[in-house]
Amino acid sequence: MRDTTKHQGLRNQLASVLQAKGITDKKVLEAIRKIPRHLFMDSSFEAHAYQDKAFPIAAEQTISQPYTVAFQTEVLEIQPGDKVLEIGTGSGYQTAVLLELNAEVYSIERQHELFKKTSMFLPKLGYKPKRFIFGDGYKGLPEEAPFDKIIVTAGAPYVPKALLAQIKVGGRLLIPVGDKEQVMTLFIRKSPKEFEKHELGAFRFVPMLKKKN
Repeated sequence: MRDTTKHQGLRNQLASVLQAKGITDKKVLEAIRKIPRHLFMDSSFEAHAYQDKAFPIAAEQTISQPYTVAFQTEVLEIQPGDKVLEIGTGSGYQTAVLLELNAEVYSIERQHELFKKTSMFLPKLGYKPKRFIFGDGYKGLPEEAPFDKIIVTAGAPYVPKALLAQIKVGGRLLIPVGDKEQVMTLFIRKSPKEFEKHELGAFRFVPMLKKKN
């Protein structure tokens, strides 16, 4: 697994592009500079790895656009030691960003091919979530709840009640809601029964799928 000075230079350029697009969190930008995104992609896409674009990965899924990864991470306001549930491990790139910010990450993936590949690959790069789970993201992870933050990395047709229920008071759920195009939606839990809702613009994600029986 090669990571050259050229790759590092391209990451610095990518971080500058994201900064120009409005990403201001220095820790998020530093994570973008550090993580070898090209290793998370098929080698045929290596030349494009540091463009601000999404690209296909296995199981008809995608690795998200770097801006989207940075935007979601910045909105979550990750603090060291935060207990974070990630719905949709995918390539593991977003997982790595969360781990660079010293979050305690629990990551759920519904596609078994991706689950196997990423759960073996990430530790080889030194990224070790608390748990990898093959399961249904709509159900969350009740046995480990509550969470400080929950991030959903696929387009959900609706907001699963199970995810709202698993957020701590003061915690955040960030989820793209919609079918063909999604509205990035942030829920901040103000009390056991009250949430503050913020809509943060249009994005495009692959659909959030339920686990097959």
